[in-house]
Amino acid sequence: MRVFDFDGTIYDGESLFDLYLFSARYDPKVFRHIAPVLRYAIKYKLGRATLEQMERGVGKVAKGYLKDLAGSRRIDGIRMNPLLHAENAGLGDDVLASDASTLERESLTGGLRSLVSAFWDRNMHRIKPWYEPRPDDVILTASFDVTVGEACRRLGVGRLIASTINPATLEVTYLNFNTNKPKRLREVLGEDAVIDEFYTDSKFDQPMIDMARKGFMVKGNLITRVK
Repeated sequence: MRVFDFDGTIYDGESLFDLYLFSARYDPKVFRHIAPVLRYAIKYKLGRATLEQMERGVGKVAKGYLKDLAGSRRIDGIRMNPLLHAENAGLGDDVLASDASTLERESLTGGLRSLVSAFWDRNMHRIKPWYEPRPDDVILTASFDVTVGEACRRLGVGRLIASTINPATLEVTYLNFNTNKPKRLREVLGEDAVIDEFYTDSKFDQPMIDMARKGFMVKGNLITRVK
């Protein structure tokens, strides 16, 4: 079994931050969250925040940001305009007709789903060329399932272990960060799960490297075996 971190490992960048900037194109008011978003992104990358600080801080920021998205007429309008998806996905008129009726039936949270879909229409090319997905791969990430899940679907990867959000309350229900990563992986795949290969761009994933038979550090498209 191969397990991969997502951001900076198989995706060139930080997908959650990139999605945040992408959403600001549709509704600039989300820019009011930029300071705390940047602060926690930097703390996360530098390993300067405890799990408790991240859970508390990221939960608060994420809830405020998602509330803005859910209440945004501009962003909700994406789901009513399937041409935004077709522009980059190359969909035909027959597909557009069926998609339009589906999108019109979506709830407000459908605006977020459509935003994520539009984002990946533009950004799937940022999946690094060295990564060749296999159906039994596992993506293990601190990003949210609602965002990375669409990329996994397009890649044909069926197993995603990520941070989670309650769509009804917009509360962060699980932050898959730091020591929560191996803990959650064991909960999902079982205590006896064998990791043949683990790939990451961060030294803070050392607990996962320790669990794996082989560990690899990724910098850009350079892959170095570290275990």
